[in-house]
Amino acid sequence: MSARSTPQRSLSGPLLLARSRAVPLAVASLAAIGVLAVWGAHGLDAYLEPSRRVPVVALAPLLSAAVIGTGLHTYTDELDRTAVRAWWPRRLAQLLGLTALAATVLAFAVLGHTAEFGAPAMARNALGAMGITAAAAVVIGARLSWLPAFAYISAIYLGAGRVHGGGAQIWAWPMQPGPQPGAWAAALALFVAGASLYAWRGPRRES
Repeated sequence: MSARSTPQRSLSGPLLLARSRAVPLAVASLAAIGVLAVWGAHGLDAYLEPSRRVPVVALAPLLSAAVIGTGLHTYTDELDRTAVRAWWPRRLAQLLGLTALAATVLAFAVLGHTAEFGAPAMARNALGAMGITAAAAVVIGARLSWLPAFAYISAIYLGAGRVHGGGAQIWAWPMQPGPQPGAWAAALALFVAGASLYAWRGPRRES
């Protein structure tokens, strides 16, 4: 009897943790965002001009980061901080897993035109937006963690949407076409910094 119950108990822990962090809801939401991204990308007739994908390449990563970011909230903050085992590997695993899923799903939504606004640009923006969101969850809390990324990327989209190359690869990375090294370096730096900070500190306490 006990031998049969052991695998069930070993599985119940991760499943309960995933449910408490709204992981199933996040996965379903990311799938829906992927479908919307496919619909939006094809509806803009990007085969005529790849730059028409810019709204999708900017908006879809923001939505995915918002979905993942709000799920970083925990209802057991005191238990997490006083647990015998360190919680940072679990926090990091959740963040990395959902971010990888978002980047993959969104990249498939805009296949083609890899040198412009295709899969590389979408995956890059997903990583960068998630890095900002993860850091914001530590500073202002998970429930509003989407706000800084939304403000920054919206400002870049409205004010520097056509500024490409040069130093703009760094500060205007969300609007850069294709696999530009400067834009990728900026997005990866933001993701590594945000993910590391979140894994180390966890989300800010919220009432």
